[in-house]
Amino acid sequence: MALDPAGGTPGLKNRFLLFSLFAIAIFLLLLCRLWYLQVISVDRYKSLSEKNRTRYVPIAASRGPIFDRNGKLLVDNRPSFDVSIMRQDVEDRDLLLQRLATYIDADGQELRQRWEEGKRFPVYRPITVAEDVDRDTMEKVQENSVDLPGMLIGVHPARAYPYGDSAAHLFGYLGEVTERQLRDLGDEGYRAGDLVGKSGIEALLEPYLRGREGLRRLEVDVKGKELRQTQVREPVPGNRVFLTIDHELQLATEAAFGDQAGAAVALDVRTGEVLALVSRPAFNPALFARGITGPEWTELLQDARHPLQDKAIKGLYPPGSTFKIVVALAALEAGVITPSFTVDCDGSFTLGDSTFRCWKKRGHGRTDLKKALRESCDVWFYRVGLELGIDRLSEMAFELGLGHSTGIALQGEKGGLIPTRQWKQKRFNAPWYDGETVIAAIGQGYVLTTPLQLAVMTAAVANGGNVLRPQIVKRIEDWQGTIRKESSAETLNVAHLDESNLAAVRGALEAVVNEPHGTGWATHFEKITVAGKTGTSQVVRRKSDEEEEQGRDGVPYRFRDHGLFVAYAPAEDPEIAVTVVVEHGSHGGSAAAPIARAMFEKYFGLAEETSVPATPVVGD
Repeated sequence: MALDPAGGTPGLKNRFLLFSLFAIAIFLLLLCRLWYLQVISVDRYKSLSEKNRTRYVPIAASRGPIFDRNGKLLVDNRPSFDVSIMRQDVEDRDLLLQRLATYIDADGQELRQRWEEGKRFPVYRPITVAEDVDRDTMEKVQENSVDLPGMLIGVHPARAYPYGDSAAHLFGYLGEVTERQLRDLGDEGYRAGDLVGKSGIEALLEPYLRGREGLRRLEVDVKGKELRQTQVREPVPGNRVFLTIDHELQLATEAAFGDQAGAAVALDVRTGEVLALVSRPAFNPALFARGITGPEWTELLQDARHPLQDKAIKGLYPPGSTFKIVVALAALEAGVITPSFTVDCDGSFTLGDSTFRCWKKRGHGRTDLKKALRESCDVWFYRVGLELGIDRLSEMAFELGLGHSTGIALQGEKGGLIPTRQWKQKRFNAPWYDGETVIAAIGQGYVLTTPLQLAVMTAAVANGGNVLRPQIVKRIEDWQGTIRKESSAETLNVAHLDESNLAAVRGALEAVVNEPHGTGWATHFEKITVAGKTGTSQVVRRKSDEEEEQGRDGVPYRFRDHGLFVAYAPAEDPEIAVTVVVEHGSHGGSAAAPIARAMFEKYFGLAEETSVPATPVVGD
């Protein structure tokens, strides 16, 4: 065999060269593959890597249930099914949304909009595209899950209101947490999309009602399919809340309103506990629990009777003749009058160039304190109020809880207005006039109160002068029965009233209801003694004599007077005080007093008793 001059065989050298070229080719292929993976396909494999990992799925906690004072369940939770999409598991968005739209009967454009909005969340966060779907829809989606990659069915507790719009303003409603709230509550575990209390008890007791979220730790494959569950932390439901209200009384009051608008309050005169808090018309909180639609929200906002406003604590009304209780007590305490002080009422009172009329055109004749309150004689109070003066009158109003908020824990309570000389000078840069005192003495002019304030004032008259803070939460307890919070009676102020003066006024208030000429005769019972005062507050200027004779038939609803009634019972040992305001009800005796009657009937169990026939009183 011939040798290569270099000392090797030609065949061996060729084989070595071929092997070297083959090795270099393999190395170049590996290098190209590595370049392809690291540069060209980096996004795809990064996405697959993100998918093939542990996934944490939150478990929503049930909000705490709400009960009345007797343990009746008022607000609970129900299962709600949602359809969500895990973006990182979706390859063809348009195809998925097109299929999903047919299964859940939704608009494709709306689903795409939700997809775009969901991009502000992390890629591993599900995007909810349909909330609170019915069970049939949920089952249809699950049956076709093979055609819906990335689709998730979630179940979470949603608020349930078995009594519809009953006590809606008291309970309040839920809404999605705002970005500002997220910043403020960031340390408390809130996330975008969570629901929080926006008003009422839901907002007031949010920390107690919310509960603590649970968590599931899952292992999933690259297609997002769940492989196994590795850990579970069970959610902790919110605390149980017991309110002070008696829901049977609440329902009876709401039913008595019928289609009328207004508000009513019932207080325990011994503790300040709120037994009923009614505002009509109302709304159904379930609309907000499932997510209120644009048209539904617009309809509520444009309703002229303002169903979203809690009239019991935010509605400002001239108290009308119910304010005469304050005037009478102030005049007695100041020594301006005695119970036997009389005024001759001929139907009008003249001051300078102005004439102020009594509601009874022919007048009440000779009138003392008892008759003035019983028959609501305006002329008697015009004269007494003028003699008393606005400052002493306002001082008594403040003493009895008017002119400032009552301190109830609910949000947005209005403070009302009790005018003084100083207030007018500051507000209008003008002096106070005697004619304004005359008008204030019958609860008109600048005087404004809320139904809750009138209830607090009435309770103070009933209990001897103790102005109590209204309590709405009786107690809060966890699921083991441990009490987290409990309310107790709290006195805001004590109006030091002479016992004989208070007795004179209280006796006159009994006459309002229990004597045939009393304006509150509609609440007369045989088994209990009710004491009260009717009132009519003007919405517009008092009509002329000619217009008065034509009656109210031609008066538009929005221009009719409001009807009011305040009362307490039993008169000899008071337990409950009520206030009723019927918007545009014309007269307290005919519009508000019957509602108060229904409240007393329910509270004292007097539903079988019928009222004693009497000639109706036309005045306030």
